[in-house]
Amino acid sequence: MNEQDFWNDNDAAQKILQENKSLKETVEEYNTLVSSLEEIEVLIELGLEENDESIEKEIEESISKLENEIDKVRIKTLLSGEYDKNNAILSINAGTGGLDAQDWAQMLLRMYVRWAESKDYKVKTLDIISDPEAGIKSATLLIEGINAYGYLRSEKGVHRMVRISPFDPSGKRHTSFASIDVIPELDDSIEIDINTVDLKIDTYRASGAGGQHVNTTDSAVRITHIPTGVVVQCQNERSQHKNKDTAMKMLMAKLIELKELEQKEKIEDIQGKYSQITWGSQIRSYVFQPYKLVKDHRTNAEMGNVDSVMDGNLDLFINEYLKMNKSKNH
Repeated sequence: MNEQDFWNDNDAAQKILQENKSLKETVEEYNTLVSSLEEIEVLIELGLEENDESIEKEIEESISKLENEIDKVRIKTLLSGEYDKNNAILSINAGTGGLDAQDWAQMLLRMYVRWAESKDYKVKTLDIISDPEAGIKSATLLIEGINAYGYLRSEKGVHRMVRISPFDPSGKRHTSFASIDVIPELDDSIEIDINTVDLKIDTYRASGAGGQHVNTTDSAVRITHIPTGVVVQCQNERSQHKNKDTAMKMLMAKLIELKELEQKEKIEDIQGKYSQITWGSQIRSYVFQPYKLVKDHRTNAEMGNVDSVMDGNLDLFINEYLKMNKSKNH
């Protein structure tokens, strides 16, 4: 491949640009930390020379700010998994709770899009099944950016919401559930053997919000891996061939994860840990009434500002999960 062909290869070029941007940000972060430390040292010297107690508060605030910035950088060092730097494929499925669960799934969709945007990540909708009454039944997003999978793998599991239902005229509180599945996007260099006889490939017409058709050909693709029961689907592109390629990448990622589970324990469905999207299986609860609180049941991290979390402020929960996993592995 000559230089021109390489830069014409959008995926390869994009990956190089992302890595280059990540390296530049790392250098800038380090330089910023060094500058902040030097400023604090100057303040301390000034305070000692002038015996000025008013500078003490400024020094304390500067140290606290520097500690927070160091903590953010340290979190990145926890992303050491084989696929942590990869793009992420995030799937949302409504669970128990009827229309409330479908509405909850749509709220989670918005939350993750907002989170991705705050990180300057790109978001593509690979598949979405909306309901004409309310919300979505399922959705699959491709979130593109350095470390997207490393961060978002903490979100895999069942998410529980408690609120007064807008669909219940009696104004009672309802509990709803939705599951999040996250897998890394694999590049073309990663391959696993998949026997074509083990695949059931269905095509269907892609549909948009509310179920209306967005094209008139059977371009959407659903692939079922018969031995494991893993199902993936994609309808983002108008080309059936492109949708099939994306779906196959999603299938490979799920089967690789299954292989890793097999080495640790035994082969089980990729969603085995939360196959029942209902009571007792949640990793995080979002309570809107009678009080406001988001609590992660794995790390006990919590935040009272539910609206902020729903606007994509997930860093507290993601960071605490990464810290917990790091401590378990050492």
